[in-house]
Amino acid sequence: MITEHQYFVYIICTRKHKLLYVGVTYDLKRRLLEHISGKYDGYSRRYQIQYLLYYEEFKYVDKAIKREKELKGWRKSKKLQLIKTKNPQLSFLNDKILDM
Repeated sequence: MITEHQYFVYIICTRKHKLLYVGVTYDLKRRLLEHISGKYDGYSRRYQIQYLLYYEEFKYVDKAIKREKELKGWRKSKKLQLIKTKNPQLSFLNDKILDM
């Protein structure tokens, strides 16, 4: 049985937009704070990938995971095109999410 909740697929980057990271979470604010603090060892901590550029909201976890996998398979240029559909200036969205 698939339950309905709130899930997010998100794209974060380094300060200069050089590296992108695609993830999925049920708590975007908490997950963003984890990236900022470097709570978990790995790719995003090693390269200081902690600036939110884009997110999509889903009701079902299976759809969110499917979308995450799809985006992870894209080239950086295609991801940036997607981001620019909602965030044309490539502004960091951290404050918007952290102030919620």
